[in-house]
Amino acid sequence: MSKKKLANEPEMNIGLFGHVDHGKTTLVKALSGKWTDTHSEEMKRGITIRLGYANINIYQCPKCKAPENLCVKEACPACGSKAKLIRTISLIDAPGHESLMATMLSGAAIIDGALLLIAANEKCPQPQTKEHLMALQIMGIKKVIVIQNKVDTVSKERAEENYREINEFLKGTEYEKAPIIPISAQHAINIDILLEKMEELFITPKRDTKKDPLFFIARSFDINSPGISPSKISGGILGGSMKQGILSVGDEIEISPGYKIERKGKTEWKPIFTTIVGVKTDKFEVESANPGGSYALLTLLDPSICKSDSLLGSVAGLKGKLPPVHYSLSLEVSLLDRVVGANEELEVEHIKPNEVLMLNVNSAATVGVVSESYKNKVKCVLKMPVCAEKGSRVTISRRLGTRFRLIGYGTIA
Repeated sequence: MSKKKLANEPEMNIGLFGHVDHGKTTLVKALSGKWTDTHSEEMKRGITIRLGYANINIYQCPKCKAPENLCVKEACPACGSKAKLIRTISLIDAPGHESLMATMLSGAAIIDGALLLIAANEKCPQPQTKEHLMALQIMGIKKVIVIQNKVDTVSKERAEENYREINEFLKGTEYEKAPIIPISAQHAINIDILLEKMEELFITPKRDTKKDPLFFIARSFDINSPGISPSKISGGILGGSMKQGILSVGDEIEISPGYKIERKGKTEWKPIFTTIVGVKTDKFEVESANPGGSYALLTLLDPSICKSDSLLGSVAGLKGKLPPVHYSLSLEVSLLDRVVGANEELEVEHIKPNEVLMLNVNSAATVGVVSESYKNKVKCVLKMPVCAEKGSRVTISRRLGTRFRLIGYGTIA
């Protein structure tokens, strides 16, 4: 089934990556007008903990010349003329803090391109800048724009020195020729130049709407206020991205792996079934969720099932049409030469039996205990099962000290 896309529906997901406090959330605010750190702990600590979402509308002024003709508001800031909406994009704000790498890797699985932020007032690269860049390579993200942020806070000489540091950091990587755009997210400086480069580089890919729908759940929540009347309770909300196919209002869906139950001393996961009663993208209500955009699915689920991101990592689709659930994973493994994100230069040792690993697949993060290990093949028993297709890419992190560090990737055999 296909459907006509509305003007305000997103065409693709663009992720924002970079070290903590390099300005990702501030840039989202400059582009979308939305502050994505809304969780109470995020507000208190000033960092992104969960994946943040916001849509940006890119407008083109018919009177101004490039790049000033591109803007994020309907009224052109240069001449005041009414601009034409040319595209809507979903932004995904991923955490930069080292203890939240699993969340970042979950975000990397559902994006089409990336903005890598590097602050001019700190030496490049910072530990998580390295880790994010390697994660983008592992996840197969080809289109990347590097943003040199906070140029308003440093001298011209320091900005130039930082620019050289960025070029040296990118040398020898897949992104050696990636564009570098100096901006001030705080003061919205050079946003028009950034938009021009985004329009040039981030071409909306062709989507297969005929495949069985796959919706990767990256957030789930309860929107009801305490003490609300039972007659006014709204069902649980699923937030995430359509990987393929289309889900529409009225569709009966399956959510897998679903919820955990204890039975006769064994732990099992059971799929959840519900009906979609609404679809939203940003503040707009639409009839269906298209592949490539970020959406909120309004359901008839008991909201207690969805609260506090309890369904994060699950996959939603039509009943009986989802990929298999894996309680263990057999992986074809490729390890990096060196550990990413550590302060010291550490070589990656071979994966050993009984080792505990952090595994990320689609939007799920789980822990796997190695039961078998060969030269380039590993089998892991999972603490929490995942729903994933054969051939899906899995990022692998190892605990070093108190943190999990990225050491490679595998594909599900």
